[in-house]
Amino acid sequence: MNDQPGRAQKQSGLISMSPVKVFGSAPFTNVARVLLCLEEVGAEYEIVDVDFHAREHKSPDHLARNPFGQVPAFQDGDLMLFESRAICRYILRKHRSTDGANLLREGNLAESAVVDAWLDVEALQYDPAMHAVFVQHRVVTALGGEPDERVIAESVARLRETLDVYEARLTTRGYLAGDEVSLADLSHVPYTRYLLEMPYGPPVFGEFPRVTAWWERLLARPAVRKVVSMMGGGSG
Repeated sequence: MNDQPGRAQKQSGLISMSPVKVFGSAPFTNVARVLLCLEEVGAEYEIVDVDFHAREHKSPDHLARNPFGQVPAFQDGDLMLFESRAICRYILRKHRSTDGANLLREGNLAESAVVDAWLDVEALQYDPAMHAVFVQHRVVTALGGEPDERVIAESVARLRETLDVYEARLTTRGYLAGDEVSLADLSHVPYTRYLLEMPYGPPVFGEFPRVTAWWERLLARPAVRKVVSMMGGGSG
């Protein structure tokens, strides 16, 4: 594996002096989600590539980090974690002192519950529809196959239904969990970035002006701009 240093700001008050390690690469959506949180709090980190072509994700070393043979895996000293949303929560709790946006709404039970609810919406409603479109349009094509247009159409229809709820939600607030950005919003960034490069994305988002404005607000954040750039062409 090739170690790549992640460019991050040094901040005071961090618990660990050594950078954490993120196993995977930025084009993977679940890795990008973790990188967004690290960039938001200004943490130091190191990206360790996992070569899928060489099947390093199924090697004993990587399976010890992530038993499902997926990315990301995350190491902070003796602590090893997998599952991107759990890693994000850990990062934000550890670096609460440098999380100026308080992305988890720590300290307010009701507001943090709302963040959790919309994180669940992202994971259970938004992400599956996005993933299905991505796999058909990008992965199947890359493997030399023909995308299943029926699957794409059904997934885009489910996405429209979800975005209709978002549009209504954003009528009286700037973000899904309130007037300020939270992890619930940022967790949408990786797949949305890819969807809007596909022919299906812009027309769908164009139907929802408040959702489009929400996305533009997210893109205005320096951490989001940086990670979106790091994602490059994308692996999903």
